[in-house]
Amino acid sequence: MNRALSATLTLLLLAVALPADARVQIEHWTTQSGVRAYFVETRALPIVDVSIEFAAGSAYDPRERAGLGQLTLALLKGGSARFSEAEMDRRIADAGAELRDSFDLDRAGFALRTLSSEAERKLAVDTLADMLQSPRFASEVFEREKARAIANAAEAETQPDHIAEKRLYALMYPSHPYGTTATPATLATISREDVERHYRARYRAAGAAVTIVGDLSIDAARALAEQLTARLAPGGEAALPPALPATGETVRVAHPSAQSHVLLGEPALTRDDPDYFPLLVGNYILGGGGFVSRLMTEVRSKHGLAYSVYSYFHPYAQRGPFQVGLQTRRDQANEALKRVQDVIAEFMARGPTEAELKAAKQSLVGGFPLRIDTNRKLLEQLAVIGFYKLPLDWLETYPARLEAVTLDQIRSAFARHIAPEKLAVVVVGAAE
Repeated sequence: MNRALSATLTLLLLAVALPADARVQIEHWTTQSGVRAYFVETRALPIVDVSIEFAAGSAYDPRERAGLGQLTLALLKGGSARFSEAEMDRRIADAGAELRDSFDLDRAGFALRTLSSEAERKLAVDTLADMLQSPRFASEVFEREKARAIANAAEAETQPDHIAEKRLYALMYPSHPYGTTATPATLATISREDVERHYRARYRAAGAAVTIVGDLSIDAARALAEQLTARLAPGGEAALPPALPATGETVRVAHPSAQSHVLLGEPALTRDDPDYFPLLVGNYILGGGGFVSRLMTEVRSKHGLAYSVYSYFHPYAQRGPFQVGLQTRRDQANEALKRVQDVIAEFMARGPTEAELKAAKQSLVGGFPLRIDTNRKLLEQLAVIGFYKLPLDWLETYPARLEAVTLDQIRSAFARHIAPEKLAVVVVGAAE
């Protein structure tokens, strides 16, 4: 009964929001092992959210063993020195907790949500701490997860959206780790010893960040962070090479899909780039603002070439992509691509209008409280601040920095970061 009640309470708490106007007071310190720690105390809900991330994303995979990082992350949940896989799962369930893994080009880690009551919190955190610091990497679990990863990769290679994104990243990052994608062949080469080596190299203190949000005192948060990190090996910082500009190549891939998948992109933006806010506001106008964006107006509303079309910047430690995408009928793919390219060229040449800038600011500033209105959302924002070493006042100054963006800043920022002639283009399911 206790397990069921705890799990139910945890799910109910997901729907409870923090005050939209709550000021975010971030506490920051470094653990004894050298891990950066960040904490926001919120007493509105009897829960604690914890994230711990390492510089262990896919960019750190050897090209010939692409997929090693994500497989290693999956295997961390497969048992520890003290607990079997089943025992770990049972302990998390008994605590009424929820454990999620996260993985991208730069980062790999876990997010834990637990009740703040001492018994449940201790059980959940103790389990995660053991998982992170003394993994078992049991042979039978390795074989099972490797087979699952190979099967998933094989399935993905039949899907047009995956094919399009894989080819686009290969074009955007032809000689950079960001362009590496796992395949059945690269996964098949991975051994259990490779996983152990990857863990020892990447799951270390200096490249890690732990973030905590919730119903906890600062002293308890410090103790929690120490418990999660005390046995991590020192070191772990690693710098990825700079990403070079794309070459503007276009690739058309045959596929029997009913629609063509069209993607455009080029390396553009790092997390700490001073042009972050002008590019964010400008992209809202270009293709990030839904039905009010220029791309949506031109491609969907005026010409009916796609149900949806979007653009976004995805910043990483090195220049992450500026990406544009849509799906359209096969016989309309060329026209839709041309419309997109024309809209981008027009935006680059003339920039947004004063009215567009005002509307974009109103939407972005007005919507900002919704980015931090729950513990989980706040944890996600705090994890970015922690991992990428952003200023502690990042969230506090975010609305003001949006408001300060000018038309000239948008035009000059786009000119520095986007070269339309260098946008890589991929069309999967192209017309014959």
